[in-house]
Amino acid sequence: MASSTSSAPHSRSRKPLGKMADWFRQALSKKPKKILESSDGPSSDVSQPSSQDHPPRLDLSSTSSPTHVVAGSSGSGSGSSGRWSKDYDVCVCHSEEDLAAAQELVSYLEGSTASLRCFLQLRDATPGGAIVSELCQALSNSHCRVLLITPGFLQDPWCKYQMLQALSEAPGAEGRTIPLMSGLARAAYPAELRFMYFVDGRGPDGGFRQVKEAVMRYLQTIS
Repeated sequence: MASSTSSAPHSRSRKPLGKMADWFRQALSKKPKKILESSDGPSSDVSQPSSQDHPPRLDLSSTSSPTHVVAGSSGSGSGSSGRWSKDYDVCVCHSEEDLAAAQELVSYLEGSTASLRCFLQLRDATPGGAIVSELCQALSNSHCRVLLITPGFLQDPWCKYQMLQALSEAPGAEGRTIPLMSGLARAAYPAELRFMYFVDGRGPDGGFRQVKEAVMRYLQTIS
């Protein structure tokens, strides 16, 4: 009788332990299954974090497009190229006795609708500057050079130096050096310029209109 009563509590205490062991075994057996399910999930769930970390190329190109627009606008408007890359549009080379005619030409070019920027040595040279240095700088800082060729021009060694300097600045640039013949026969045309057409100054406007059109044509090629 005593033995039966002692075995009953012992058997009752083993049942809860068995249930807990079963529960732990089930829990342990389910953990790997959950891990596998999360790793084998749909492909859309895996791609979402990557798309957030790495935006599409379209977004990247759209964010960088303003940089290209700025670069394009600065190249055209900053003055690094084209007409505004030089200080003057025209440098007028003339003899001292033709100063009045050179002033008239400059007044015509500057007063036109194109508002051409002209360099006239006696007007625009820096006071105290060396004559040769001022001339060379003016030729270098001008898009076009007008040679006012007259009898006084041909007899002046300084004018011949100006002519040769203008040719050496741009020997192969067509349209940059514009000879304007005035008061001379065709046979007196300088041999150094024989490969260039000249403007005949015997017309009603002294050839000023043709000079202006020649300068404008060249400026259009660099705009």
